[in-house]
Amino acid sequence: MRTALVHDWLTNVAGAERVIIALHETFPDAPIYTSVYVPEEFPMLADADVRTSFLQKVPLARKKHQAFPMLRTVAFENFDMSEYDVVISSCHAESKGIITQPETLHICYCYTPIRYWWGGYNDYLNRPLFGPLNPLVKVVMPFMASYLRVWDRCAADRVDVFVATCNNVATRIRKYYRRDPLVLYPPVDTGWIQPAQNVDDYFLIVGRQIPYKRTDLAVRAFNKLGLPLKIAGNGTEIEYLRSIARPNVEFLGRIPDEELAEVYSRCLGFVFPQNEDFGITPLEAMAAGRPVIAYRGGGALETVLEGRTGTFFDVQDPDAIAEAIIKFKPEDFQPDILREHARKFDVSAFKRNFEEMVAAEWRKFCEGEGKAGFPR
Repeated sequence: MRTALVHDWLTNVAGAERVIIALHETFPDAPIYTSVYVPEEFPMLADADVRTSFLQKVPLARKKHQAFPMLRTVAFENFDMSEYDVVISSCHAESKGIITQPETLHICYCYTPIRYWWGGYNDYLNRPLFGPLNPLVKVVMPFMASYLRVWDRCAADRVDVFVATCNNVATRIRKYYRRDPLVLYPPVDTGWIQPAQNVDDYFLIVGRQIPYKRTDLAVRAFNKLGLPLKIAGNGTEIEYLRSIARPNVEFLGRIPDEELAEVYSRCLGFVFPQNEDFGITPLEAMAAGRPVIAYRGGGALETVLEGRTGTFFDVQDPDAIAEAIIKFKPEDFQPDILREHARKFDVSAFKRNFEEMVAAEWRKFCEGEGKAGFPR
């Protein structure tokens, strides 16, 4: 099979980017098409054939890709996919909008229907990510949203097979795209993290600091408790979080994997306040032998086992988080059980399962079954 990979953008390494890295390792000869690419952020793709759109040469597009959704729709529609048998889009934004030939199988590995046009629209409208331009964004966004929802819905119809990252995302795909997806959990690299012999007295949050992650709730909870909290990662919310945090909250910024592995392994517990599509960081914490305190919603319901790998709080509220922290007893959790659970989601299993899924869908496609829900 002549195969191509497509990804929304390659500007920093986060959960979706770790997937495209795993897909590159699974299909090493497949070129990667993307809107914009920052090579220095991806030394692990040094041997990859990365092909960018016209946005690569647009000023600010590599640093502020969030500001160009209209142009990204054009960028992905202009890629020529005619030479491929199979195209795999790794998508939480516009990359599923590529146009393929009738004889080409398009598989979309979908992290979520676009948050800022669908289920998370009001959150993004109320708290845009553009600083001094936020008042303008609030005026323009409602007019853009109507058009881009229509475009996104039409783009979803170009996909032959949807694969959701978890059952939580599958529910959204059924709701917004009216398609019944397969489900394949994303890869979690557990090999770089090992449990520590001793732990310290701090709690931990890891990830991009953007509004829907709700780190602000955890900061307010730890302000009240006075317990140590470390936050690893940067993002548009970081200055706001610093402004509301008390001295017991420490901001680590982006740190190397070696240091991050130690920070994971020595924390008392990992705090996860967001309603996440899936959530890789809780599983990384479990790989380090550390339990999770998570909001009871979203992908955490599929990865956190109550009483075995973590515990839940029921309301996204500082008081609810504080109450869960007070009740939390790290000695109730066994590092070996936590690590064994995380290994079920390991990257090696993902690669094997994804390759088998592509082969099976290609056989079905060649036999004339065509799209799921769209007979040929």
